[in-house]
Amino acid sequence: MPLVHIDLIEGRSPEQLKAMVKEVTDAISKNTGAPAEHIHIVLNEMPKNHYSVGGVLASDN
Repeated sequence: MPLVHIDLIEGRSPEQLKAMVKEVTDAISKNTGAPAEHIHIVLNEMPKNHYSVGGVLASDN
């Protein structure tokens, strides 16, 4: 059972998230042979003020 964790900054539409998990599921199934119904994906969305690169919060960009 593949288990995938994806961390994202919030702001994507439900349609974008649906498309992403579909494509990730397809890629994992294709490359591992795991059936789609056995692939689990966890999306962790965080606010921009909870993510930083180079000491600068994403909310400050």
